[in-house]
Amino acid sequence: MFVYANEADVINVVLFGMTAKEWREQNPNLSGNIRDYTDILHLVVLSNLEVLNASMIDNNIPQRQRLEKLNNTARKELEILTNDKNILGIHELDKNNNKLIENL
Repeated sequence: MFVYANEADVINVVLFGMTAKEWREQNPNLSGNIRDYTDILHLVVLSNLEVLNASMIDNNIPQRQRLEKLNNTARKELEILTNDKNILGIHELDKNNNKLIENL
């Protein structure tokens, strides 16, 4: 289980381009972590990458190969999701919900 926890930053770099520590250093006034501030599209891809990465770890695939596969998967999924009208509708609902919460 500890192996998977250490892989969180691998996925952060793949999806967000930075580690959790780098994000905290760039956002010292925000609490939580990068995942708390991302949109629903990225959270969907994040979840998929976590499952894929865990499977590749179980199959003893080296980190370098996993990074390549995760990068390719993230790009493809984001492209597909950003072009899907149903997903975009969910994304807009999420954005509107976040605005309502901010105004409370």
